[in-house]
Amino acid sequence: MAHDIKRVLDVSKLEVTLDDERILTDLSFTIDEGEVLTILGPNGAGKTVLLRTLLGTLPYKGEITWREGTRIGYVPQRLPYIKNIPLSVADFLGLKQNGVSPVGDMLRAVGLSPELSKKPIGEFSSGQFQRILIAWALANDPDVLLFDEPTAGVDIGGEETIYELLSQLKRERNLTLLLITHDLAVVHRLSSTVLCLNNHPVCMGPPLPTLTPENLQRLYGTEVRLYEHKHGPKV
Repeated sequence: MAHDIKRVLDVSKLEVTLDDERILTDLSFTIDEGEVLTILGPNGAGKTVLLRTLLGTLPYKGEITWREGTRIGYVPQRLPYIKNIPLSVADFLGLKQNGVSPVGDMLRAVGLSPELSKKPIGEFSSGQFQRILIAWALANDPDVLLFDEPTAGVDIGGEETIYELLSQLKRERNLTLLLITHDLAVVHRLSSTVLCLNNHPVCMGPPLPTLTPENLQRLYGTEVRLYEHKHGPKV
C-alpha cells in the first residue's frame, strides 16, 4: 500500500554542469526504503558525478530531497593513494570511529578478523581493502550506502565475496543501496531497480523488463561491456 512505503530519496529535474560541460540533465527518480538501485552507463555517463551530487559535494540545479535524518555511507571507486599512508587498520578506522563502534566490531561486520586491526592497510589484498572501506562507510550506522563500482580492481573471486557481503549487509541492516557496476549478473541478482544513464536518463525500471537488448543498445551503442558470472546469493 502506498502509505506504507517510506520514501528515502526524491530527485527531480536534476542538472549538473562542471567546467561549462553539462554532465547530467533532466534526471528524476525516487528511492524507497530497502530498495537497491543500480546505475548503469558507459564511461563518462555521469554515474560518479551523480553519487557525488547526491552526497552534496557538487553544485546542481533541480531538487534532491533526502528523508529527514537519513544517514549516508559512501564507498568510493578506489582509494589507491591511501594504501601508501603508514596507517594501521585501527588508525584508519579510528579516524571515523567517533566512539560509535569498536574497531573490532567494525571489522567483524565485514567478515574480517579483529586481529587484523594492527596490520598496515598497505599490506591488504584489494578485496580485503575494499572490505575495510565498507567498514569505514558503516561506521556511523547508515541507513543508505552508496557504492561506486565496489569491486573495481578486485579479482573475480574477490568480487563474488564483496557482493555476497553487500547482500548480507542489506538483509541484516535493511539498508537502502545505490551502486554503480558493470556486472549484469549482479544487476539482476541484487537490484530492485536499474537506472540507465548516459548524461540523461535512458531507461529505468526493474532489471528484467528494463535491460532489453534494445535498451542496452540505446545505452551503450555498439559497445555493451556488461559481463556475467553466475555465483553468489540473491538478496
